[in-house]
Amino acid sequence: MRSSSVLALWLLCACPQQKKPDHDPSVVAVVNGQGLAKADFERELGREARAMEGGTRTPEQLEPFKRALLDTLVERAVLLQAAKELAVSAPQDEVDRRLLALASEYPTGGFEDALAHGRTTKQELERRTRDAVVIEKLIQAQVFDRIALTEAELRAAYEAQGDAFAEPEQVHAAQIVVKGLDEAKRLQQQLWAGKKFQDLARRYSLSPEAKVGGDLGFFAKGQMPPAFDEVFRLSVGQVSEVISTDYGFHLFKVLEKRPARKRELNEVRAVLEQRLLSERKAQAQRAYVDGLRAKATVVVNDAALATVVLSAPAPVEPDEPSP
Repeated sequence: MRSSSVLALWLLCACPQQKKPDHDPSVVAVVNGQGLAKADFERELGREARAMEGGTRTPEQLEPFKRALLDTLVERAVLLQAAKELAVSAPQDEVDRRLLALASEYPTGGFEDALAHGRTTKQELERRTRDAVVIEKLIQAQVFDRIALTEAELRAAYEAQGDAFAEPEQVHAAQIVVKGLDEAKRLQQQLWAGKKFQDLARRYSLSPEAKVGGDLGFFAKGQMPPAFDEVFRLSVGQVSEVISTDYGFHLFKVLEKRPARKRELNEVRAVLEQRLLSERKAQAQRAYVDGLRAKATVVVNDAALATVVLSAPAPVEPDEPSP
């Protein structure tokens, strides 16, 4: 959905404020000396609430969402702090490309309407987009670029996941479908007389694949309607008896057969490698973020957090100037 892209950016963390004491009612938490402003937190919570279904929530129902959002903002704060220490930045042209791509998903005027609905400004969205790019670059450099997969590991995973690469018996068949039983029997007699199956299919069959001689391609048991599984009893080159289904009366011919087998490593290498790398990246990213969190000094201002409420959003004037 188009709105999900904007919401994902809206849910990026609020910009850390200057250091404030943990008892300051204007901050909900202090992360390594930098405060997360209560006002920013309330705006983020409001945006998240508007994206969720279920209508108005009681303070008790809202509490888990507040805690989850706080965790997200703290994580993003420590990531941005780590990026700053490592001098990771986001080139302006890359930020501009992201914003342009996002805006291009909407019809004329739709992008501005989406911003207004979320009660944000282009400047705020640009800042959050920049933060997102910075975090991506940090994770790429500190996590993803350090992940490698050896041939031995790939082969071990292939052997361990052998069942996942099992391929059932398949049949390559063609069919002729007609409305009446008598017509199907006449075509059957013509096939016995030496007429070519493909020619009769092109001329008489009512099925969509008639134009390619009735060719159904390869399929395994259970992929087609139950009546089609009759072809697995036939030999290559053999034509079936007339078979009745809800679609009409069928004649099948087996063109080829493939026995059940396990696909070779070279056939599944790309898929398996991508799967393993994705799993390792997710695990390594989680470990990296957890490590930053473990080293961070985070003080949650529970008193300020308890006063966070969802107020009804004020209407946004179309011509309201951006702050």
